[in-house]
Amino acid sequence: MFKRIALIGFGLIGGSIARGARIQGLASEIVATARSAATRARVAELGIVDRVLESNAEAVAGADLVILCIPVAASGDVAREIAPHLAPGAIVSDVGSVKGSVLRAMAEHLPANVHLIPAHPVAGTENSGPDSGFAELFINRWCILTPPDGADADAVEKLAAFWRGLGANVEIMTADHHDKVLAVTSHLPHLIAYTIVGTAEELEGVTRSEVLKFSAGGFRDFTRIAASDPTMWRDVFLTNKDAVLEMLGEFQEDLSKLTRAIRRGDGEALFDHFSRTRTIRRGIVEIGQDEAAPDFGRKHAALQRPAE
Repeated sequence: MFKRIALIGFGLIGGSIARGARIQGLASEIVATARSAATRARVAELGIVDRVLESNAEAVAGADLVILCIPVAASGDVAREIAPHLAPGAIVSDVGSVKGSVLRAMAEHLPANVHLIPAHPVAGTENSGPDSGFAELFINRWCILTPPDGADADAVEKLAAFWRGLGANVEIMTADHHDKVLAVTSHLPHLIAYTIVGTAEELEGVTRSEVLKFSAGGFRDFTRIAASDPTMWRDVFLTNKDAVLEMLGEFQEDLSKLTRAIRRGDGEALFDHFSRTRTIRRGIVEIGQDEAAPDFGRKHAALQRPAE
């Protein structure tokens, strides 16, 4: 599908893209780079890309697909750095959880003869680093593309086909709509998780050992979310602050309603609220966006072809 893919940054997402693209035969060559010399050395040791290069400029030279797998706040600077070295007609994309600010920051620097198509694979774990990736990460997960107005339709479809080749479902929407949707489905839950885990750690009269020892399922789920990369999430909240603050305001209103119901002993209001939210959970399972099986080991449709 592509002659050369250049991955700028190599953590969970970059590593999973490299592994999946290699297994599915989506590129003749995969090159990668990372800011840290130690990370570059580890990627070379893993042997999952064809070449590991020291500079971003060197990595993008001759690539027909460039994917920035870096914290969103760095997107503009990296776009400016690689712009003079991009091949005409190359598709330039990313994997960030915020799209509006990324689109604006990158578009300012990229030449008119390349195709900027931001993307967000809605998939991940709490792990990071080059060893954390696995080829099955994107299978039956959504990847949202947010092409700017006037984007080349063929380039958009080619990138969509690439993500489908990795096993993902593809949705296309505007960057602003993406940021509002993800503010409630991803960013706000992470903010709540960070807050709850921090509260438990600071709570007087409860020791750290007790928090660890007696963690119930709900708290364990929060700790998993709160273990995500702090650099990435710092940038997410700062670059999507308007949508996050809007959703946080809605959440605070709902939390106030529940507080009043508990204070007044209004069991009917609590039961009604919990019943409605339970329906949401069942809907997520029914459409295949969660299951008992772990992400690692999920089967790609292309891997289930009968043997020739």
